[in-house]
Amino acid sequence: MADNLCEALKQLKLASSSSGAGESVEGCLDCLLKALAHNSVETSEKIQEMGVLPLLPPLLEPTCPCAPKVANVIAEVAKNEFMRGPCVDAGLVPPLVELLHCKDQEVLLQTGRALGNICYDSHEGRNAVDLAGGAKLVAEHLQSLSQNTEPANGKLLTVFCGMLMNYSNDNDSLQAQLINMGVIPTLVKLLGIHSQNTALTEMCLIAFGNLAELESSKEQFAATNIAQELVKLFRKQAEHEKKEMIFEVLAPLAENDVIKLQLVEAGLVEFLLELVDQAVDGEREEDVAELKTASDLMVLLLLGDESMQKLFEGGKGSVFQRVLSWVPSHNHQLQLAGALAVANFARNDGNCIHMVDTGIVQRLLELLERHVEEGNVTVQHAALSALRNLAIPVVNKSKMLAAGVADVVLKFLPSEMPPVQFKLLGTLRMLVDTQVDAAEQLGTNAKLVERLVEWCQAKDHAGVMGESNRLLSALIRHSKSKDVVRTVIQGGGVKHLVTMATSEHMIMQNEALVALGLIAALDLGSAEKDFMSAGLVQVLHKLLSDEKSAPEIKYNSMILVCAVMGSEPLHKEVQGLAFLDVVSQLRTHENKTVSHQASLTEQRLTVQS
Repeated sequence: MADNLCEALKQLKLASSSSGAGESVEGCLDCLLKALAHNSVETSEKIQEMGVLPLLPPLLEPTCPCAPKVANVIAEVAKNEFMRGPCVDAGLVPPLVELLHCKDQEVLLQTGRALGNICYDSHEGRNAVDLAGGAKLVAEHLQSLSQNTEPANGKLLTVFCGMLMNYSNDNDSLQAQLINMGVIPTLVKLLGIHSQNTALTEMCLIAFGNLAELESSKEQFAATNIAQELVKLFRKQAEHEKKEMIFEVLAPLAENDVIKLQLVEAGLVEFLLELVDQAVDGEREEDVAELKTASDLMVLLLLGDESMQKLFEGGKGSVFQRVLSWVPSHNHQLQLAGALAVANFARNDGNCIHMVDTGIVQRLLELLERHVEEGNVTVQHAALSALRNLAIPVVNKSKMLAAGVADVVLKFLPSEMPPVQFKLLGTLRMLVDTQVDAAEQLGTNAKLVERLVEWCQAKDHAGVMGESNRLLSALIRHSKSKDVVRTVIQGGGVKHLVTMATSEHMIMQNEALVALGLIAALDLGSAEKDFMSAGLVQVLHKLLSDEKSAPEIKYNSMILVCAVMGSEPLHKEVQGLAFLDVVSQLRTHENKTVSHQASLTEQRLTVQS
């Protein structure tokens, strides 16, 4: 074989330099193809060693009868990574791209293979094809050949799809180029017309998976019937691997709200529910994987407002009812998906009120009770997210409190998991909003206040720190109770509320100032030391001097200045700073409430100075 190969390579070198050696060239190429099939690596090394590649461009002339065989040899050689750069250096790409102007199917097939293999995982290869304009010609062929369902044409389409995939894989700018060429509608059309062709549909799916990651592709996908085609194809699949391939395309596409709705209208949800039913009791690895992917995708579809509302159907929807039945399931994955789905359905007041009235809270509480001991953090987080969202409408708060939500949520107070801590705090804060009794009951719970004060220092977890401060403030603001104020003072919470008043978020600044105002009004004597050590007076001076402070911040800061002047040491601190100058300037403030309060504060400062 080795001798034949060397002889063939020598013959090829001679033949390519003389004209009219057509038959001997054909024979050499046949010998090369045989050798490549037998041992691709060794043969390729020999081809490179004997300098054959630079002799091939003239043999790729469209008029040359052996052009398809030469392209076939290049395709086989370029299967080896070490040969792709040399193929580019030998100048093979421009003549190969020229061959794409031919009509002959065999020429196109071998040329497509050669270009696809040269591009595979090769920056130089892709660059050369890009410069020669190869992708555009292949995209045009796909468009013009898309309707032809003959088997030979199917093979050519598969090769061309593969070539474009190799050309653009993991390269955002080349993917964007294909999108601009209008490749997406063509590929969707191929999927519809050639759904019986397994190799071609697989190629289309991999191409979709690559292109769907790009944000700019979503609009083009949304303008096609991709949703119907994918759902149709999905329903035909029996093999796990094929379903996985479709899932991998659906997940990035379903991030787009328009496509979410199209997928819902194409019947994807009903099919996902069937999949869940088939997989829920399965013990094979693929059953577990399918259950997770299908239920995750369901939850993703509910993130779109229109798709979610369509499935809710006023709380009567069969999909909504089925998803609710997942919450009490014995399967952790379904419990998780069920709780996340409830959280997604609970994104407007109407849905929340309906769900609370139809008993979903009890199911979520039972689920949480099961996970106090079992401790599945993702399920805890999801169930708390759902409860937090359900507690937003005012009419739901008292019902949820009566159902014992606060008591169950407090069982997770020992949790060391920041995501659980964050949702726990948010749920309690939503529950006490406008609820005097609940705010008083929770605000006098020394264990809770102690944990809040601890979390107010969680510098590694800004979300937990922010929510703890906000809940501490909410307990005081909504209870207006001296007992709550005392519990917060004794728990060491005052300094954190003073720090909160310097937050970059105006809403948090304001909540802190109102809570501090209530502390000063209800128990100034007990808070005096904490106010002084936290530098409250200095903070107020800074807030009033800062031009960027919002009107309500200035207003509440002046209220607080007046309140703390009831304490002698704090009064002295106020006198020590130039409050009078700052406040008198605010008398001309454009906001009437601020200017009026400035006049009152100025009088107070003047009388007591």
